[in-house]
Amino acid sequence: MHEMSIALAVIEQVERAAVEHGARGVESVRLLVGELAGVVPQALDFCYELACADTVLAGSTLTVESVEGRARCADCGHEWAVGMPPDLGCPGCSGARVELLGGRELQILQVRWAADPVLARADQEG
Repeated sequence: MHEMSIALAVIEQVERAAVEHGARGVESVRLLVGELAGVVPQALDFCYELACADTVLAGSTLTVESVEGRARCADCGHEWAVGMPPDLGCPGCSGARVELLGGRELQILQVRWAADPVLARADQEG
């Protein structure tokens, strides 16, 4: 389950940025994940929630935006969505020389800081 290592890497980067920005809490993190990155969104969400405990990200939400895998044929220039499992044969000319244009992304798009730790605020409510 490499989703745990991905969650830990995201948390590490956000914690480092929180220190740099003087943030005391994190409300949300938005990730861009390519469909060819081999990430199971539900597993990443589960691991993120577990790994956030006792960090500045505790109680934050994770939003994952998916990017479809796309390829371009080197022979005819046709571009297409490769799907899952990826179909790397050109639907235009049946060529096999292809260039992947997208779908392997794994990037933090946005972090929303909170004035206070999110989990502490939730504990004080109700």
